[in-house]
Amino acid sequence: MEAKRYVYWQEDDMWIGCLEEYPDYMTQGETIEELKGNLRDIYEELTSGVIPHVRRVAELEVS
Repeated sequence: MEAKRYVYWQEDDMWIGCLEEYPDYMTQGETIEELKGNLRDIYEELTSGVIPHVRRVAELEVS
C-alpha cells in the first residue's frame, strides 16, 4: 500500500483537507476517518484521468 501525505485542519465542526501533491483539490468530513475516505476518493479521481487539467505540486532542483 502506498502512502500519500495530506494537510488538514478543523473548521467549526468539519475537518477540511487536501492531498499535499494536489493542494487545489480540497475535501471535507465530519470526522477524521470520513475526511480520509474522501481524500482516498479524490485521489482515485485525480489519478484516473477523468478530471482534465489536474494541477500538481512538484520539486525542482536548482543550483
